[in-house]
Amino acid sequence: MKTIILLMLAFVLTSISSCQKNDPVPDENKIINLDEKSAQLVEADNAFGLELFQTIRAESEEENLMVSPLSVSVALAMAYNGAGSDTKSEMEKVLKLNGLTKEQINASYNKLISALQSLDDEVVFEIANAIFYADGFSVKPDFLSINEDVYDAEVSKLNFSSPAAVETINNWVAEKTHDKIQKIIEQLNPLDRMVLLNAIYFYGTWTNEFDKEGTHNLPFRKTDGTTLEVPMMNKMEKLPYKENTLFKAIKMPYGNGQYNMVILLPVGSNSSQDIIDVLTIANWNSWMGTFELTDRVKITMPRFKYAFETSLKKVLKDLGMEKAFLPNMADFSGISNEDLYISEAIHKSYIDVNETGTEAAAVTGLVFATTSIGNEPPVVPFYVDRPFVYAITENDTGAILFIGEVNHPEYE
Repeated sequence: MKTIILLMLAFVLTSISSCQKNDPVPDENKIINLDEKSAQLVEADNAFGLELFQTIRAESEEENLMVSPLSVSVALAMAYNGAGSDTKSEMEKVLKLNGLTKEQINASYNKLISALQSLDDEVVFEIANAIFYADGFSVKPDFLSINEDVYDAEVSKLNFSSPAAVETINNWVAEKTHDKIQKIIEQLNPLDRMVLLNAIYFYGTWTNEFDKEGTHNLPFRKTDGTTLEVPMMNKMEKLPYKENTLFKAIKMPYGNGQYNMVILLPVGSNSSQDIIDVLTIANWNSWMGTFELTDRVKITMPRFKYAFETSLKKVLKDLGMEKAFLPNMADFSGISNEDLYISEAIHKSYIDVNETGTEAAAVTGLVFATTSIGNEPPVVPFYVDRPFVYAITENDTGAILFIGEVNHPEYE
């Protein structure tokens, strides 16, 4: 049994801790105690999340980025329930799930999701899941029931050929992220059969807020040597602190101290990329276990707010999850008898950090497509081998524009 350390906000990483307020931590603070398999799942999620973040950072040209490893992991775990053969084994390897059975994975996520959402009455933390599938597409009942029962997924059948389907899906995303992320897909293609979604929303006020009167414009030095004048927040606080030759770090608590923002600040000639380069699960666990509660830490940091989005398709393939994205090679036979593959994996995130606290949201969307139309109606022969009549009409009014008869077809 051990207390959870959960990676949630990538570069601005959060973890669960205690003893992080200026005043003693209240006795009523909740603690998540994990059984062996649940602890193993969290360790796997963290290891996957660090690799995911490193890979996205290496491939993205955006100056600011953020991912939610938890959102991506939960969405992929839902899809994993329908995976088979090599597709399943590749997902296990990338998600670090080897050694855990499907039942153990589902049971652990069920406990984790429930616990995280009831951990701190002063912090809003919401996780929502959904499956939207095309009208006429046959989904195996076991796949739907597992995701409904274990992941509390909302399941809806939509007419994917109607523009209203995209609107419905995007409205769900907007609602679950409190309008911080407005849409996840632009359109549905003719062969798309299912959209699987995870959404996460976080709002926490600092245990000790920054003094708004103490915010002043100060220089911020970028990696390329240029400087920007930005609003810098200031406060003095007693909190967990750590430093080594690579960085110095703090954990700033939200609410009653169950959630924190961890900030890793490079020191000397080191850069943030140097920290990212060594973000292994072993290093992360070592770092998180060696903070010391320190009096009078003077914090000066910028407010920041931005959105980020990325396709996970190439990233996950680079990590080794290839067959899930390949038509005629993916095996999602646990979802449907149709040949399915993941045609797109999309991740969007949003964060706002200010004097009061932090608001963050993330959505992961997996779009499943079929390699063929499937369930096609029977062929109806129409062999024109005798005289015929034809007409050209206008659709809305029914007006006949041209009409004729062919008894002797010819072409010159």
